[in-house]
Amino acid sequence: MNSTRLSAWIAVGGLLLAAAPAWAHHSFTAEFDRNKVVNIEGTIVKMEWVNPHAWIHVSVKNPDGTATVWMIEGNTPNGLLRRGFTKKSLEPGTEVMIKGYMAKSGDFKANGSSMTFKDGRKLFLGSSSGDEDPTAKDGK
Repeated sequence: MNSTRLSAWIAVGGLLLAAAPAWAHHSFTAEFDRNKVVNIEGTIVKMEWVNPHAWIHVSVKNPDGTATVWMIEGNTPNGLLRRGFTKKSLEPGTEVMIKGYMAKSGDFKANGSSMTFKDGRKLFLGSSSGDEDPTAKDGK
């Protein structure tokens, strides 16, 4: 095999490897329902600062006294840090209210849009939907 062909094969292989993470990333509309807005009130169980999206686990009390843990998808860790989140702002036991969009699967999972703390502070979670407020339609 001559060096030109080898270079071409190496270039093609590099492009395929570079594109692999994009294939693994899901689209908002594939996983979440823009028409099913959820308001979740509970306490932080844990925060996963992982790529490509951070995950916030929130314990929500049910009417029968049991609890359900919701998984809330947020922006990238760097995106959340730029919006004002710190590793201390989401410690276990922190009371929060989260607005977001329900998973199409029906699981206790949502794509988060905004988070309001007990003291009234509000932070944008960087929802993949593009809306800063999930109760707003068409950006209004």
